[in-house]
Amino acid sequence: MKKLLLLMTLIMAVLVVNAQITKTPVKAADLPKAITENITKNYAGYMVHDATKVTENNVVTYDVKIMKGTASETLVYDKDGKFLRKMPQAAAKPAEKPAPAKK
Repeated sequence: MKKLLLLMTLIMAVLVVNAQITKTPVKAADLPKAITENITKNYAGYMVHDATKVTENNVVTYDVKIMKGTASETLVYDKDGKFLRKMPQAAAKPAEKPAPAKK
């Protein structure tokens, strides 16, 4: 019974360690060249606002937020700089109309 409990504890510890996600800020100058070339080519006028290196289950991706004026996009690239997807933007909350004044 003790061996079974020890084995289950070890398995749980491995699962917890593998499930961890680490996020590390990255300077725009330190991004892989393929990422900066993709942004320059496909998002003319946009500048890298911030970037994050994300490691999840030993898979590395880069989340790159780019901006042009007030417009922004968040792009996801793999470790080699290959474009994977564009993150959906959070829906802007519509401005509430003021309640009509009571007479």
